[in-house]
Amino acid sequence: VAKDRSNATALSIPRDLIVNVPDCPTTQDDGSTKVIPGSAGVRFNSSLGQDGRTPSCTLRTVTELTGVTADNFMVADFNAVKTLSSAVGGVDVCLAKDIDDPDSHLKLSAGEHTIQGEEALAFVRTRHSVGFGGDLSRIEIQQQFLSSLMRKLKSNDTLTSPTKMVKLAEAATNALTVDSRLDSIGKLKDLGLELGKLDTRNLTFATVPVDDNPAEKVKATVVLREASAQRVFAMIRDDVSFTEVQRKKKKEAAAVAARLKGPKSAPGDIRVRVQNGGAPSGSAQQELLYLQNEAGVTKSENAGNAPAGLARTTLEYAPEQADQARALAAVLGLSGAAMKPGESVVNSQGLPAMTLTLGKDFKGAGIPLDAAAARAPEDVQKSTADKVQCAK
Repeated sequence: VAKDRSNATALSIPRDLIVNVPDCPTTQDDGSTKVIPGSAGVRFNSSLGQDGRTPSCTLRTVTELTGVTADNFMVADFNAVKTLSSAVGGVDVCLAKDIDDPDSHLKLSAGEHTIQGEEALAFVRTRHSVGFGGDLSRIEIQQQFLSSLMRKLKSNDTLTSPTKMVKLAEAATNALTVDSRLDSIGKLKDLGLELGKLDTRNLTFATVPVDDNPAEKVKATVVLREASAQRVFAMIRDDVSFTEVQRKKKKEAAAVAARLKGPKSAPGDIRVRVQNGGAPSGSAQQELLYLQNEAGVTKSENAGNAPAGLARTTLEYAPEQADQARALAAVLGLSGAAMKPGESVVNSQGLPAMTLTLGKDFKGAGIPLDAAAARAPEDVQKSTADKVQCAK
């Protein structure tokens, strides 16, 4: 949830994603602390429940994976789905086809339904009868359920009425496991009222971009789609909305902003030398690999370390290279302020090239440097809570 409450992102992490679970200190029944050793290259769902791991272990794993530090946690078990869906008088869902799933015990005809209790639980657990029949399909149907739940809470003013929120919070205290900062009806009520400030158009449900694990012949787990995933994580860390409605816009001077306007060269025509001016060691080579292998900027090369450090990344170019500069700025998410009209340099082929100097603000290969210009990658599965979707 953004600090100014203008937007929020609910990010789903597939249970079968391969992650590193860090060491986790846990409090035992006698008050002592036991450190549960971490595990490398295991499924994400092993961070909770296995080997005595508590929700705090899952939070540590999320931080290790995303770089995002969670302020609070809630754990909703099967009973929570039944209790909360009933407490709001049912949740409206839509099916594009008939579903008869013997595994989850969900049996519903195509069309719109209001579900609660056991039926709501069956809905969020079904996977064999929707999409591709896997965990990613189940994530989509769960996101549709939560979107509808949010619309229900907004439509009947529950999230803006202290009285209604107290009643919902009373039900939640019996259905949710929460951390110590949310362990009372009053605290849950206050959180709900804060969420009530959100416009559902600016509540985005997204899923971490993943690919099938290339190490497996029989596909059972998934791995990060690195460039896209890191962009998603950076947007959440920087409080950048995934929606166009509340996208933050930096105000630049007209002359600076104008540097981004005009024709752009094709990626294959961009000539640039990349040098490190304050980013972590190896960043120039990482950015080079991204440019060549994913962005199509094949006429790029590593220029080593810059002669002086920079706080911010810059792209220096000659006037006749403006088309190339605008194209590269679009690829890297550079602001107009990062573009420095100047002189070209000669690359290893003896041809004029631009100079990209990675500063201390460099966040990783493929991650836009201007947070306000960031957009969710096209390959990220996402939806907003104001849209009614039917499970397919």
